[in-house]
Amino acid sequence: MTWDTVAVRFVSSRGSNAYDPGMQRLPADVRRGQLIEAALAVTAQQGVAALTIRNVAEAAGVSLGVVHYHFEHKEELLTEMGQCLILEISEAMRLAFSQLVGPLELRGIAGLRELLGAGIRGLWPIIEASPDHQLLTYEITAQALRQRGAGNDSAGAIATHQYRTMDTEAVAFLDLCAHRAGVTWSTPVDQIARFALAALDGVVLRWLVDRDSGAALTALDDLVQIIARKARQDCSPDHHLETAGDPSEPDGNR
Repeated sequence: MTWDTVAVRFVSSRGSNAYDPGMQRLPADVRRGQLIEAALAVTAQQGVAALTIRNVAEAAGVSLGVVHYHFEHKEELLTEMGQCLILEISEAMRLAFSQLVGPLELRGIAGLRELLGAGIRGLWPIIEASPDHQLLTYEITAQALRQRGAGNDSAGAIATHQYRTMDTEAVAFLDLCAHRAGVTWSTPVDQIARFALAALDGVVLRWLVDRDSGAALTALDDLVQIIARKARQDCSPDHHLETAGDPSEPDGNR
C-alpha cells in the first residue's frame, strides 16, 4: 500500500476544516479522497473554471507534488469529482429504498410505484440541501463538452464517464425495484434508465433556477408514474398469489 507523509488539513465538501497533527501517514485511497473533497470545496464556492492543482493543494494543506502524484492532470481529478457527486446521490436513493420493509405489501405495479417513489423522492433531501453540488455536476459536464468541442478528447471523456456511471446506478436501482415488486420491464431497462436520468436532469436544473421544491416533487411523482407504466405484472406461478390482491390492476387484467 502506498503512503504519503504530509500532514493533512481535511477540507470537507461542506466547507468544514479540521487539522489533526497525528495524521502523518495516509493510505493512497484515503489521500485521494481527501484531495477530491478539497477540490469539491473549491469548485462549489468558485466554479469549475477556478479549479487548479495549486488551489486544491492549498485547500487540502498539501504540496503540489502530492496532488500531482495522485492525479496526473486536472481532467482525472474532475472525473473523480463527478463520480463522487453521482455516488452521493445514488447512496441517498439506496438508503431511502432500504427503509421500505414488508415485501408482501410491495408486490406488483402498485408496489413498483411505491418502491420507485421511495427511491426517487429519497433523492430530494440531499439535492435540496446541496444546490452548489448540483450546479457543479452541470458545470463539470458543460466544461467537458466545451473542451471536447475544442479538440480535447480526454476532457470530453469526463462527460461520457459521468453519464455511464449514472446509467449503471440507475439500471441497478430499476432492476432492484422490479425484482422486489415481482414485475418485468416491458422496455429495455437501459432505455428506461436513460429516459429517467434525462427527466431528472431537467427537474433539478429547473429547480436550481426557481427553487420551487413543490413543483419539483410533483414532477418527480409524475416521473414515477411514467416509469411504472413501462413495467408489466409478472404472471409466473411464484408471484401469482402475492400479486392477486394488487389494487392497481382491474380484476379482468389479473
